[in-house]
Amino acid sequence: MSFNERVLEEALDERHPLLERVKFLAIFFNNLDEFFMIRVSALQLQRKAGVAEVGPDGMTSTEVLDKVAACTEALVVAALRCWRLLQETLKARRIEVCGYEALTNAEKERLERYFDDEVFPILTPLAVDPAHPFPHISNLTLSLVVVIAGDGKEHFARVKVPGSLARLVRTNPESNRRAPARFVFLEEVIAHHIGRLFPGYVTRGVYPFRVTRDADIEIQEDEAEDLLAAVETDIEKRHFGFVTRLEVNGDMPARLRTQLVSGLEMDPRNVVASGKSGFGTLGLNQLMELLSLERRDLKDAPHTPHVPDALASGGDIFSVISQRDILLQHPYDSFAPVLSLIQAGARDESVLAIKQTLYRVGRNSPLVPMLIEARDVDTQVAVLVELKARFDESNNIEWARRLEDAGVHVVYGLIGLKTHAKLLLIVRKEPGGAIRRYVHLGTGNYNASTARLYTDFGLLTADPDLASDVTDLFNLLTGYSKQQTFKKILVAPINLREGIRDRIVRETENARAGKPARMIFQMNALVDQEMIRLLYAASQAGVQIELIIRGICCLVPGLKGISENIRVVSLVGRFLEHNRLFYFESGGAGELLLGSADLMERNLNRRVEVVFPVEDAAARAHVLEFVLPTLLSDNVNARDLRPDGSYVRRKPEARKRKIDAQVIFMKGRRPSVAK
Repeated sequence: MSFNERVLEEALDERHPLLERVKFLAIFFNNLDEFFMIRVSALQLQRKAGVAEVGPDGMTSTEVLDKVAACTEALVVAALRCWRLLQETLKARRIEVCGYEALTNAEKERLERYFDDEVFPILTPLAVDPAHPFPHISNLTLSLVVVIAGDGKEHFARVKVPGSLARLVRTNPESNRRAPARFVFLEEVIAHHIGRLFPGYVTRGVYPFRVTRDADIEIQEDEAEDLLAAVETDIEKRHFGFVTRLEVNGDMPARLRTQLVSGLEMDPRNVVASGKSGFGTLGLNQLMELLSLERRDLKDAPHTPHVPDALASGGDIFSVISQRDILLQHPYDSFAPVLSLIQAGARDESVLAIKQTLYRVGRNSPLVPMLIEARDVDTQVAVLVELKARFDESNNIEWARRLEDAGVHVVYGLIGLKTHAKLLLIVRKEPGGAIRRYVHLGTGNYNASTARLYTDFGLLTADPDLASDVTDLFNLLTGYSKQQTFKKILVAPINLREGIRDRIVRETENARAGKPARMIFQMNALVDQEMIRLLYAASQAGVQIELIIRGICCLVPGLKGISENIRVVSLVGRFLEHNRLFYFESGGAGELLLGSADLMERNLNRRVEVVFPVEDAAARAHVLEFVLPTLLSDNVNARDLRPDGSYVRRKPEARKRKIDAQVIFMKGRRPSVAK
């Protein structure tokens, strides 16, 4: 919730172009949806089961849910206030999202034709009475409660707002570029014409509501003969999970709320009222539709990613990687070299095998056709597709089938574990006849779209030890293996927890012995209790610890005698900070690790993760002398976590320059990492 509050702050920040602020507001509401589908649903199940056990914070599930409810109410009020402010600002910039009453007669006539031609045919009014049971309402569906009168009685009906249509309906022709772009919410168009659905009856009221359901599906892998079919079946259950949240407007009568709660068979404590009347206050994640407007003046300036000098000439990528490691820092560095390596592997007749893990690929991935092309030239291709990547299951099922149909060897990983590691291995016969292996290891997904939005590292290398480790890991993932040791990489759940634990303990002992002792970690979340206790012990021994944690941090910094040597900062800006980085001073030797894992119990115990060393001198210098100092000095996007749990945004001191790490990485001429 605190992280989402920081996202909301970005929507209020006038540094960002106007439509980018709208984007942050849409992300805020989308995050809230996922929070209720996954995190809150688990707490509600505990409350329903009467679990009285307290968590590490000393609170029961009921106490946590009470705090969540209060925080949600405050945040939604603030978010709707932000939306009203953005509406006014958008209007001043010739983009207007207005109510029906503000439309001209010509606009109303145009919307009436739109309703008749495109909306009315797909609407299905569902009566609720003894002859018509309460209808099933799918997850994240926006609906209208319609109260009508006739035959001396009052009736109740539900109308679904079609998800197949744009939520924001343009009221004036797009061809008229001189006129402001004006929009009205689809549910208001439907409400204005609702009488068409109930001829002979009088409409007494139309009220929007929205349902969120539990979406944390649990797949019984050990009982499934066909994992792909099991996942495909189970994702349908998201439409039928119990209701974790019912969103309504403040003007919905209490009797209608009661009727909805009864019909949905839900806990009345899970009703969230916005307090605002009218339309256009629910499901505002769909404000993202405004980003499709051709208004470059209201968006971030396009960023052109950098291509490392060694690869910019378009020469033989295998030759370049065989001579040196190349570290990529996305999105500042292009993702194209990764795709180029895969494409080169697909087309090079000397390539004998390609092996890759796929977690979140995206809908229009150029990568899968490349892997299929590789199979076409008789290269052995094996792909591990993680079917259980939450909310990407359907995409991954589709890609898995396409790969299988093309003759690619497709596996789904290990039972009970998600494969979250980012690995690519290409085996090639060199001109002299020797076999050489080329590897890509990353902190982010093989997704060309998110590589332009998320900050991540990727390492291209032909290091024999790393290649040997990755080969052994693929054998473990695709076949039968009890591999427990690796030369350089740390693998969860095999030795990653032990490897991080030993390094933290080593820093602690170095501090006690008077040796240089320092740790810098960057990740999405820090939750694991053992890791937090180890960091507290290191702080008490005198280790200087700096943590860059974008999201959840369960460690409390700055407590006297416990964590006074620990500083925690969260960076929220244009790009999503997604790096996972671990630096250990190691008595002055310095050890830099990158990888796919956050320090969460699920990552360390229930996923296949890989953390790998960065040993190339130029790559290490780039991270240690440029990237980390810049991130830690940020005074624009950074918020410091205080001992009381609050985050306080940094502000540049008087006459001190602003340091926006993401802008510096975009604009600054970074030292070459391929010298």
